[in-house]
Amino acid sequence: MPTHTGYASAASDRYATNTALYADTALTEGTDWARRFRRHAAERPGDTVVLAPHAGGIEAGTSELCLAVAGYHPADLAPTPAGGPVYDYWMFEGLRLTGNGALHVTSTHCDDPVARSLAADSLRVLALHGCTPAQAGLPDGARAVLVGGADTHFAERLGAALTAAGIHAVDASATKGLAGRSAANICNRTRRGRGAQLEITAPLRAAMFAVNTRAGRGSTTRPVFWSFVGAARAAIAATAS
Repeated sequence: MPTHTGYASAASDRYATNTALYADTALTEGTDWARRFRRHAAERPGDTVVLAPHAGGIEAGTSELCLAVAGYHPADLAPTPAGGPVYDYWMFEGLRLTGNGALHVTSTHCDDPVARSLAADSLRVLALHGCTPAQAGLPDGARAVLVGGADTHFAERLGAALTAAGIHAVDASATKGLAGRSAANICNRTRRGRGAQLEITAPLRAAMFAVNTRAGRGSTTRPVFWSFVGAARAAIAATAS
């Protein structure tokens, strides 16, 4: 199934906001796009929310990563690791066979009410995104993660944990369009006005799955997928402690 491997820029977005996209009668929820989220009734461990604003076929692999970092196996939603902390999550997914890039709404324009509410109630947000090596200023084929967001302490923890897991982590603060520092960015709309985001290159995301399709990814995760997830969860735990 073809997927959009990078991301669209705000300048090329067809929809100014999520609200505008939802209002387009030419699109059908459940066929063109979907939202998935979970808000726990009880107090959330560490008060952290995991977001994937461009999931499904928009930035392939971020749906599965969002679920796993939140503590759910992407194949069957079983708590993973069993008994481990689970976090609230939200994702917007492109469901089309092709053309999912047209459903991209840049993170500074994300106005989905559930995403906004989850972020506003939380101390920290971790937003997961996809990019190409060229967009990240890296060589073709580079398997890397650009670490950004206004919460520099959280970002430093994420970078250190990813590096310790053998994943190439790059400071995104000087990378145009990927720094995630804007106060309007959904990752920074927390109670403290700051969060973190990870921009994962397409080659790294492709390496995480034996079958890189929407139907196949959840049940064909490779070790690097779980190394990434473990690093992200370790950084959340370290920041919350």
